[in-house]
Amino acid sequence: MGTDGERGAAGESARPWDQGELLRLMDVRRDGPGRYTAPAHGSTGRNVVEAGQLLADAVVAASKEIPGQRVASASMVFSRAARHDAEIAVELDVPHSGRTYSTVLAQVKQEDRLRCAGLILMGADADDLIGSTAPMPDVPAPDALRAFEEPGMQVQGRELRIVDDAYDRDPRHVGPPELFVWTRFADAPPVACLHTALMTQSVTHWTIAAALRPHAGYSEAQAHKTISTGISKATVAYHDDVDVTQWLLYANQVVYTGRGGTQSEGRVYDQAGRLVASYTVYGMIRPLVHRPSDPGMVL
Repeated sequence: MGTDGERGAAGESARPWDQGELLRLMDVRRDGPGRYTAPAHGSTGRNVVEAGQLLADAVVAASKEIPGQRVASASMVFSRAARHDAEIAVELDVPHSGRTYSTVLAQVKQEDRLRCAGLILMGADADDLIGSTAPMPDVPAPDALRAFEEPGMQVQGRELRIVDDAYDRDPRHVGPPELFVWTRFADAPPVACLHTALMTQSVTHWTIAAALRPHAGYSEAQAHKTISTGISKATVAYHDDVDVTQWLLYANQVVYTGRGGTQSEGRVYDQAGRLVASYTVYGMIRPLVHRPSDPGMVL
């Protein structure tokens, strides 16, 4: 689906999670000068929109605002959670529009309240003067791995394969603070910025799980139950064109965990070893605090 898809309304039942629904949510529609709207998904069990989806909304909006340039980098701070059952507005300001680079300030709002804010660098393409790439990690190819079928993480039309079955909800299992994840989608989106959006949506998925791996007694199974987790900031650099119908490797390495937070570095490679993006993610890991006056808004 694209921008002409049916808009969700507050209180509407959620649609099934599939590739088309992800595209419908991220293919934001222009609603006026510098303003774009993402539809609601509908009511869900945990009514919190993923950080990667919000960042992808802003990336698509910036791509439509300055169609002659591509997104070179995008960074966003996630200050307050957004809900699935209400539409989302992306408001853009362009303080500098240049022939080589342009600067886009993005504010993501829901019901007129700021949820997250970001800075996007747009750039005109150029031929390589010099070139180099960090080498791809030596991990098994996706065909050598079993399909990942974790309940609650399934999106029809998206395949996931995780090296060493390292995404493990058993708190007795420990490992290094890293996750290597292969992913691909069944169908090609109609425009390049939606390939970018689908790739972006996944960069915030793996930080918390990787940070918990070395610590016996903790796992993703406790998230939002006994420990409070969430993504506080993400920055993505877009290095090359991406095709989400081909296998992409997300290589995630946690470099620090402490003081209630965790910092990771990641890279996205295609199966041939071409580096298409790199990213950093700061996440929160703290004891869960229930706030009856503000349910669902704890990051």
